[in-house]
Amino acid sequence: MNDDKSRTAATSDDSDFTLTIEEALERYSRAGLPRTPRSIQRYCAKGHLDCRRIETEFGEKYLISPASVVKHIAYIEEVRPVATSRDLTRQVAATVAANKGNSALPPEPATSRDESRPVAADARYVHRLEGENEFLRRQVSVKDDQIKDLTERARETNHLIAGLQRLLLLSRPESGDPPAPPKGTEP
Repeated sequence: MNDDKSRTAATSDDSDFTLTIEEALERYSRAGLPRTPRSIQRYCAKGHLDCRRIETEFGEKYLISPASVVKHIAYIEEVRPVATSRDLTRQVAATVAANKGNSALPPEPATSRDESRPVAADARYVHRLEGENEFLRRQVSVKDDQIKDLTERARETNHLIAGLQRLLLLSRPESGDPPAPPKGTEP
């Protein structure tokens, strides 16, 4: 199979490239083969369509040859019935399936049987796993002690704050009394 694609002649006229991506999209849609703008860009990049990439003030865009769009649509229509046709029945498959239905053999299961994993017979793995379990148990114990200590500190902090609030409320003057002068000053 030859993957070489013919290339546009270097001396071809740039006026042959007149279609924008939107106009090419419209032609594919009219042919009953709707495409996305990204698909058209990929066709251009892969060489399925003859095109020129030009600079605009907003970036680059493709200008496509109308003849290459017609040629590519014809190619897709030629190849498509073979690749995606679902409207024809498969006579051979239907006949084989009907004959198999009369067979006395039980059908094979779709998947293999589930089997349990073999027991780890190697003592090194068992020893290592037991060691890791012991380490994790010690870590959990340490974390439990830390949580207990933090809970106790939080309880102590709450008692201290409650005591401070009581002191502040006791030292606050009644609403009708004038505020007490600071100590060390005379009225």
